[in-house]
Amino acid sequence: MDTLLDLLNSRPLVDGEEQDALGDPAGGRRWAREHGGEGSLAELALLRETRDILRDVVRGERSPAGLSPLLEGVHQIPEITSEGLQWTVEAPPHARLAVEVVLAWAATEKHMPGRLRPCANGACQLFLLDRSRANRARWCSMAVCGNREKARRHYERTR
Repeated sequence: MDTLLDLLNSRPLVDGEEQDALGDPAGGRRWAREHGGEGSLAELALLRETRDILRDVVRGERSPAGLSPLLEGVHQIPEITSEGLQWTVEAPPHARLAVEVVLAWAATEKHMPGRLRPCANGACQLFLLDRSRANRARWCSMAVCGNREKARRHYERTR
């Protein structure tokens, strides 16, 4: 799930300007390798496509069916081990990381429905995974976005 959130948040706004961790080949290779990928140009292109589709799906702007092309030719193979049943994903090497992210999104939707969402700060492009008991987290970071929003509301109330 960490890779899922890291991919969704790989296009943050920094001082009002969008940064893209996958935008340049060197930075993208580094990002992919840090997350278990190979760092090829084909992998980076697929990761960018996966990220953009997932961002739209999580925001409710696109149907999850848009993820289907990313899963073509992918198979899960069951294996019985001493620890129980284990599933291995078979995908082309350049697609493995993107497929794992899509599977992490599907598992999150199944086991934690509605908890993966965009930050409530309209000036923020990040996403959060709400792990709170009450499912009421609204900001990617209470210290940054939450504090700004609360300060803005306080200012409006006291004006």
